[in-house]
Amino acid sequence: MPVMTLLQNVVYVLVAAVGSVQVVAGKLLLGNVQAFLQYSAQFSSPLMQVSQVWNTLISMLTSVDRIFAVLDADEIDETLGEYPDQPDKDSKVVFEHVQFGYDDNNLLMKDFNMNVKPSQMTAIVGETGAGKTTIINLLERFYEINDGSLRIDGKDIRNESRHDLRSKISIVLQDTWLFSGTIFDNIKYGNEKATDEEVYAAAKAAYADDFIEKLPDGYDTVLNENADNISQGQRQLLTIARAFIANPDILILDEATSNVDSRTELIVQEAMKRLLKDRTSFVIAHRLSTIYDADQILVMDHGDIVETGTHTELLSHDGPYHQLYDSQYATN
Repeated sequence: MPVMTLLQNVVYVLVAAVGSVQVVAGKLLLGNVQAFLQYSAQFSSPLMQVSQVWNTLISMLTSVDRIFAVLDADEIDETLGEYPDQPDKDSKVVFEHVQFGYDDNNLLMKDFNMNVKPSQMTAIVGETGAGKTTIINLLERFYEINDGSLRIDGKDIRNESRHDLRSKISIVLQDTWLFSGTIFDNIKYGNEKATDEEVYAAAKAAYADDFIEKLPDGYDTVLNENADNISQGQRQLLTIARAFIANPDILILDEATSNVDSRTELIVQEAMKRLLKDRTSFVIAHRLSTIYDADQILVMDHGDIVETGTHTELLSHDGPYHQLYDSQYATN
């Protein structure tokens, strides 16, 4: 359609220019030029409509392809595996010689190993594309590992259903997800069996109770489809309250404070500290200020761990973490 619009305007200018020369030379009447311009516009108008319909048709065909791609996708195989379990009281999550790639011909992880102890906070940092989110995708079984073993509480995650596995894990994402409904229902969604008292307790633990009580309808306040009738920080506190009420064994925080201002970030961090207490957790972070207290920090690059240690230990030598820290906080 933009090409048709350009051609229409070019033709209009050419006709007007040639017609003007003919009028000045006395070979053509001005009324004839005006009539020709009007008829040319009437002729090109249907062509413009056809081009617009063609664009819509192409968009429709693309959408149809996507719909059929979903309909033709293979059903998830829920057959339980028979992989060897290795009970270990000292380990909560174990990646052992894991190989994985989104493309079978191009492995991102060739021999990935990680051991997380119970109630340990593990921070994962690295550049974009280093493999931070991949760890979470594998932990939740959004993708299957190509080789190796991934165990939780000594049990290979392929030996249990995805529903049972994911019931042990809660995620607080960078982009908050709330549905159209009351604040009370959004919090209770983390645990449908929770009592009213447990919902209120979760909101207080997440520091969300204060702003909820100030709303005209309190916990009965209805969020619209995008939940934009409350602030970004308030939405984040509600997702943390939802994680509280789920009471998971494992908690995943995916840059949960990156979309809020500095003052709100402090409140969110306090809520997260309560949520992380005595709980095995994974924290994906770009702001290093959120992971100073992590029990271990994993620095990733191209699917491999290049450094591991505490914040103080990693800063003590000039490695990738130190360079990442300097890029954020170094001053003259």
